[in-house]
Amino acid sequence: MAEQRGKVYIVGAGPGDIGYLTLKAYRLLSSAEVLVYDALVDPELLQCVPPDCLKLNVGKRGGQASTPQAEINQLMVKYCQHRKQVIRLKSGDPFIFGRCSSEIEALKAAGCEFEVIPGISSAIAAPLLAGIPLSDPVMSRCFAVFTAHDPDALDWEALSRLETLVILMGGQHLGDILHRLVRQGRSRLTPIAIIRWAGTPQQTIWTGTLENILEQTSGVSLSPAVIVIGEVVGLRSYLQPEKISLDNSSVADTSHPETMQTNLALSSSSRPLTGKTIVVTRAAGHSNQFTQTLTSFGANVIEMPTLEIGPPSSWQGLDHAIAHISEFHWLILTSTNGVGYFFERLFAQGKDARALSQIKIAVVGEKTAQRLNQHSLQPDFIPPNFVADSLVENFPEELTGKKVLFPRVESGGREILVQQFTAKGAEVIEVAAYQSCCPKSVPPSAELALESGTVDVITFASSKTVQFFHQLAQKIFSEDSQNNPSLVTDAFEGVCIASIGPQTSKTCHSIFGRVDVEAEEYTLDGLTQALIKWATHS
Repeated sequence: MAEQRGKVYIVGAGPGDIGYLTLKAYRLLSSAEVLVYDALVDPELLQCVPPDCLKLNVGKRGGQASTPQAEINQLMVKYCQHRKQVIRLKSGDPFIFGRCSSEIEALKAAGCEFEVIPGISSAIAAPLLAGIPLSDPVMSRCFAVFTAHDPDALDWEALSRLETLVILMGGQHLGDILHRLVRQGRSRLTPIAIIRWAGTPQQTIWTGTLENILEQTSGVSLSPAVIVIGEVVGLRSYLQPEKISLDNSSVADTSHPETMQTNLALSSSSRPLTGKTIVVTRAAGHSNQFTQTLTSFGANVIEMPTLEIGPPSSWQGLDHAIAHISEFHWLILTSTNGVGYFFERLFAQGKDARALSQIKIAVVGEKTAQRLNQHSLQPDFIPPNFVADSLVENFPEELTGKKVLFPRVESGGREILVQQFTAKGAEVIEVAAYQSCCPKSVPPSAELALESGTVDVITFASSKTVQFFHQLAQKIFSEDSQNNPSLVTDAFEGVCIASIGPQTSKTCHSIFGRVDVEAEEYTLDGLTQALIKWATHS
């Protein structure tokens, strides 16, 4: 059998969103053994590689510390010579300001096999996604793409005569660019557009003229951004699709070159979470609907499961209680997990919902009630505000002498609930129905977002998600944080901490020292509405 040879694929990741990745690039990622990636690639792409793939962040980002190019070259050569399939993932297209020459030279010198896979360059994609054509029969018969990383190296006299200019890496030198063009005779009224984070949910667009664009972008970070200069920018208002408001009525795009404020106002009214990166910390497999809702309001959502739900260490207690279910007056279910595992064991004993005909059921939370409805059962009682703390206080009947079955999480559950029922005279039988634990690892997309400081909001739907998130964050940031927890909380100083309700908020206060948003209705829908209100007023 022939021995496997190593190979390096230099792959273009496109402008941002994973949806702009080529099929060939996706197939290569799915079989990668080593991934060497830049800072600007979409974190979602890191989910495409196999779980055992070695991921190396070399962080090539303008103006920030990054891995030296020589070291990147050595990494590629090293793992190729170890007979690995290596993916060198670059944003945009590798051959458009992708600094491939030295990497290819190093691979050739070492005798490494390599292949370059094209990607969609942000120079082409960003103007298109902003509704700006780079060519037009009248306004733009040609365009030039260049990087303004070193303005002194460019022939500004020649560039000023071209109809359309596309500038990469120009945000830090915007004032200098405008000054040089005007000095070479370009009209101060020439339209300009700046597209930041093109092709991602954080995409932001400013339009104006060479005369007023600096005023609009004062104090704003313009990295990463693509700058388009030329009369074609004025076509944007005609070529953009009509925007749809929440009531499905048409809203025209009125963002002509003078200002972008009207357009931003329209976007925020229909998608108020646009530009916000939100980390969702629910249990694995439980966040899909919440994620979809937040995304529909414009958020860039990163899922970071902080709970793993599984069977308890023993079914003995629950099985025994189900075998004697007729002896109980009330069944208390405080979570969808409790409902799921209770009925799993009920069915395992050959029983079905008819076995509960003589027992009353109390549930905490709308989602728990909905999960119960799936078994054709309606709860007899749901406490106000959907919180467990009001369960005993508002219980619909006298508890003295009542026998209550409480299937719950094996450890770390609500001890106070049992104490309150017992104090009211009830006999409470607690049984372990499921167990929750902290995951061993963090998804690469979440780890990258937290490390890079691009997260705006972290949502918590239970006290355990807060506790386990803190444990995982300690592993991400530093081994030193094990002895100094404040290192973790300091890392989230500017991040909005969003809680689903009072108990979760209490845990947030104990760990982070604050809560910035708390749902008025203690449900995920309530948490969504609270985030919308926060985003609207922030």
